[in-house]
Amino acid sequence: MVGSSTLQTFARTDGADRLIAAQEPLAGLHARCGGELPGEIIAPALREVVQMAREYGLRLARRLRMADDREVFSMWVEVEPEGEGCQVAISNWRSEGAPPSSVSGDEHRIAMARHMAGLSARLGPRQELLAIEHHDADLAGLARAMTAGVGRPWTDFVALEGNVHQQPLHWRLLDGARLRVAGLPQLWTAHLMPLGGGDPGSGGFELLLVSDSVPPATAKPAPALEQRLNGIDRKIAPVLRQPVSRIIANAETIRSQLSGPLADEYTGYAADITAAGEHLLALIDDLTTLEMIDDDSFAPAPDQIDLADVARRAAGILGMRASERQIAVDAPKHGESVPAIGEFRRVLQILLNLLGNAIRYSPEGSSIWLRAESEGGLASITVADQGEGLSAEEIARVFTKFERLGRSDDGGSGLGLYISRRLAEAMGGTLTVESAKGQGARFTLSLPADEAATS
Repeated sequence: MVGSSTLQTFARTDGADRLIAAQEPLAGLHARCGGELPGEIIAPALREVVQMAREYGLRLARRLRMADDREVFSMWVEVEPEGEGCQVAISNWRSEGAPPSSVSGDEHRIAMARHMAGLSARLGPRQELLAIEHHDADLAGLARAMTAGVGRPWTDFVALEGNVHQQPLHWRLLDGARLRVAGLPQLWTAHLMPLGGGDPGSGGFELLLVSDSVPPATAKPAPALEQRLNGIDRKIAPVLRQPVSRIIANAETIRSQLSGPLADEYTGYAADITAAGEHLLALIDDLTTLEMIDDDSFAPAPDQIDLADVARRAAGILGMRASERQIAVDAPKHGESVPAIGEFRRVLQILLNLLGNAIRYSPEGSSIWLRAESEGGLASITVADQGEGLSAEEIARVFTKFERLGRSDDGGSGLGLYISRRLAEAMGGTLTVESAKGQGARFTLSLPADEAATS
């Protein structure tokens, strides 16, 4: 293990990526989050690094952030495979104060889980089922059973692998838990994202189930040529994502020079590979979503949401990208609320696209504003930037499929705004733009207001 005089705590994991020994302060954080020794690693960021190090047989080192319900910590973590498990060394453990009211979790892990989810559900604060949507035909039966059992805990409908804890389980223990679905051979991984301000989960949870293995191909008629060109089969998407994700992970290992120093040109090549891999993952996701929303049977799952809260979450997720370009993002203030009716993850997807575009095309040192308001039965959120703006001709084409407005170097697919408008319309809303050359752009998402929440 690479040593350092500043190492503060050690831990060990086994071949199942469980924490079997830990010193303070990691042991205390693990216990406060509902963990046991031995037991599942509660912190998603640490669990991901340990799993990657064990599976690839690599020594990994990186800065991580972990949190309990009261405090956020940053630290330098070194993980090295040893025997069937790993040895973990942590240094520079520092407190960053109280966590923000909007808990985004580990962004990369959440993004990948949403890419590959076979089933998604909205849960209440007690992890009771509120709304269910399946994206994998294998989970249609589970989705029907869950829909019939709305109001019951989601864990009633699956079998947790290796579960020795008494119910109910703390959500941090269930985040990353392996489980089985009746009638299916493969294991599934659960991902739980807490919602709401204040205590994590006070506003409920988002549940995603991701298959641990690619389902075997089933015989079916070959799709028409037009379908092959215009869409990507949802069974193929996980097959593509998994090797691309591995390429990205390996490129990041090379770029970080964890195995020793490299010439600058090679670290540059690795960074280019990472960027290309991330672009390919985004393209796969866009094509998969395109096929879904162009299907006549597509229907989002409407729910009671808070547009101001979703906007704060989007700003938090993309805050680092904005700060790297010295762009200030002015999001709705904490306590500001604009109730609406829509599907939470689809609204977040739209806002991430709008805010990501604003960051990409705004000059360094500029500002972006997110304004939420409710009027006349409509709730709206506007993303306004100080970019170069759009001409009348460009405004007429901006929501067209594969339209990139002549840009050839931004890595985009030209599908983001088309998908965003289709999603808005599917939720009974609209997505519009106001702009002029040299005056920036204002994209406004409008949805039906949640009048019950405002009355």
